Amino acid sequence: MTVRAGHFEINYGDNHFRRTDNANAMHNPFVGNLIMDAFTTEIGGEVYVRTPGGFLAMGSITGGEIRGTVQRPDDRAPSFIGKVGFDRQVNEDLRVRLTGSAYHTSNSLNNTLYGGDRAGSRYYDVMNGNFTSGRFNPGMRDNVTALVLNPFVKFQGFELFATLESAEGKAANEAEDRSWSQQAIEGVYRFHDDESLFVGARYNTVSGPLQGSLQEVSIDRFQLGAGWFVTPQILMKAEYVQQNYNDFTEGNILHQGKFNGLMIEGVIAF
Repeated sequence: MTVRAGHFEINYGDNHFRRTDNANAMHNPFVGNLIMDAFTTEIGGEVYVRTPGGFLAMGSITGGEIRGTVQRPDDRAPSFIGKVGFDRQVNEDLRVRLTGSAYHTSNSLNNTLYGGDRAGSRYYDVMNGNFTSGRFNPGMRDNVTALVLNPFVKFQGFELFATLESAEGKAANEAEDRSWSQQAIEGVYRFHDDESLFVGARYNTVSGPLQGSLQEVSIDRFQLGAGWFVTPQILMKAEYVQQNYNDFTEGNILHQGKFNGLMIEGVIAF
């Protein structure tokens, strides 16, 4: 059993182990993160249990917000986070992992489960002139219940990783909860000496009703990437990305929106 307490990156889902947070981009085979990017830091504690056979479980209670405060206690409630799964290196060639995670808070001044990365979306200013362009926050700042399933398989140099996610919640000025869903699947092939080269592709889509209008919309993205570990601490990446905004109404800046282009990124770890 392992216990941890403090101000930490919450362990909801497995995608946060592979994403870029502007301080560590080594584990992301692409430049961009998911469209609905579940990443935030909160104050709280975690308890982990692992078995020799590969089973794992985690339970966590946090304050539910990036910035803790004792003000307006009736408008705030703790967040409860859980994860169960199985992770095993079956043999030298094969590793399998499957986890399911849940996040729930019933009341918050400003919950940031899908808006906690203050570094930006990696596609800065591409659509609406701000650092979060390219990702989408469904705006569930008051309450949110989110569930995500993450299967992962690695056979020799080939990796397959998926995200199947559902979130329900609302902002404080809304009367009823809204539901959003996200699906993402990515394949990566690592090769050459010590897997220093890789290529990969990812397809990601989200859909749900907008805050205020309840207009049903969707966003889809395709990413094609490649990378080279020049040394274990230096990584060069290139990515082609294409993203489409569907069913946004006239007057919305994302109406008939789309972008595509080539991203090049250099990463140094020290």
